Amino acid sequence: MSGISRRRFLVTSAAAGTVVGGAPTALAATAEAREAVAYGPFTVTPADQQYGDLVRGFNQRWVGKPDSVRIVSSAGQVLSAVQEAVGAGKRIAVRSGGHCYEPWVSDGIKVVIDMSQMNQVYFDSSRQAFAVEAGATMVQMYKALYKGWGIVLPGGTCPSVGAGGHVAGGGYGALSRRHGLIVDHLYGVEVVVVDSGGKARLVTATRDASDPHRDLWWAHTGGGGGNFGVVTRYLFRSPNATGSAPENLLPKPPASLLVSSVSWSWADLTEQSFGRILKNYGTWCERNSSASSPYAGLFSQLKPAPKAAGSFSLTTEIDATVSGADRLLDDFLAAVNQGTGVSFQVDERRTLPWLHGVEWPGFTGGGDPTNRFKGKSAYMRKTFTDAHVAAFHRHLTRSDYPYPGALVLISSYGGRVNSVSPTATAVSQRDSVMKLMYVNFWRDAAQDSWHEAWIREFYRDVYGGTGGVPVSNTVTDGCFVNYADGDLSDPAWNKSGVPWHDLYYGVNFPRLQQAKAKWDPKNVFRHAQSVPLPG
Repeated sequence: MSGISRRRFLVTSAAAGTVVGGAPTALAATAEAREAVAYGPFTVTPADQQYGDLVRGFNQRWVGKPDSVRIVSSAGQVLSAVQEAVGAGKRIAVRSGGHCYEPWVSDGIKVVIDMSQMNQVYFDSSRQAFAVEAGATMVQMYKALYKGWGIVLPGGTCPSVGAGGHVAGGGYGALSRRHGLIVDHLYGVEVVVVDSGGKARLVTATRDASDPHRDLWWAHTGGGGGNFGVVTRYLFRSPNATGSAPENLLPKPPASLLVSSVSWSWADLTEQSFGRILKNYGTWCERNSSASSPYAGLFSQLKPAPKAAGSFSLTTEIDATVSGADRLLDDFLAAVNQGTGVSFQVDERRTLPWLHGVEWPGFTGGGDPTNRFKGKSAYMRKTFTDAHVAAFHRHLTRSDYPYPGALVLISSYGGRVNSVSPTATAVSQRDSVMKLMYVNFWRDAAQDSWHEAWIREFYRDVYGGTGGVPVSNTVTDGCFVNYADGDLSDPAWNKSGVPWHDLYYGVNFPRLQQAKAKWDPKNVFRHAQSVPLPG
């Protein structure tokens, strides 16, 4: 269809109803009622002014050239968009928050389904669960849950990330040490899937042991976005929740947070003192990774940056209502700095109400949608080795990369995350103590090769002892699928012999392939690192 279609419609009951065990549920009436006042659907083509904005997400390295972008706001509209694209033989991709690190929503894609206007957060009394639509951002989700019911989900700290990909990839955040991953509270998922005959249908799958579609729920607890169908909404209820009062069905956040940011000047550091900071931090994370630790309510990110930045920081938040919170923070900072022979500078320290703390810039940077960026990841089971430290220092102080806009975010991890079996969800990494994100940001496309070469060489050398990637061993445990990295598929950068899918999914990869064969047998939902069909 040329131009913008502003058609509004009521879907049939078959399209509006969700399917559980093959039978429409009471949700059909709710979906149909919402369709009547739905926003859109709109179809944007290259002839429309909006097109240039809607064919790109946050990473300006990737700009697509689809035939159309379909802007939807309901499950019925998604169903129609998918069926139309499948019928026309056009490749589909989905965008919710638009934070994909690689060109999975641009390369070869003909129809982009834009979920950003499908962003409601509400309590579904028929399911006794909280519904979060796929286009809702983290900050929209936090505000809706907290303002309405005083509750929270342990999701990510970047406020503009969309729920669609974040949840499916097993997202984590500042409350995960206390409450686990966001998927540890996922009760159900509503998905538009395509069967072997090319028929699109809306399916709801839950974690209930009796649900015949439970494998589809499981696949969305860390199996990654864009693999099995189009998620329209997630349903959340904690596994240990009791009663029917909505405010008791999800965790409660701290009433207030003690936030801190300290920094070290590169001018004060030697390789030895820098390495001591890195190792101290890793050792602290090892020793305080238990869910019963008094530090379970503390989340931190050590952020080594290139010497050109002048300094690098350690940002921390801790539940301010915990007895002795100030002392716990002081002891943590002292442990990280112990034996360095240098002093850190206190840049910020204050107490904030929880909801204001959600948008504290200490953890919410990197959201500039005009940037280009490249990211990589690693899970760590132990502190850094001497070889890791040497590679960190060498690349952060390189004279041929005098650039300040890069860093490694080393997040404290573990706690409640590690109380779950590696196979209970699709997230297999359940005994790590740190999670790393290597990233650099820039704006000039002419500098792409310079920035890409630095981060690739840095990462390769840190894990040089295991083929350039963090294979699963006693110290490291693979990569995070939400920090998608196409280099893991490239033998020039991954010489480990361990395929990309094992780095992401570990022991869970075969089971994800089984789910793929069942729920996307035509491989409609695919990209360069999507779960492949068996064989």
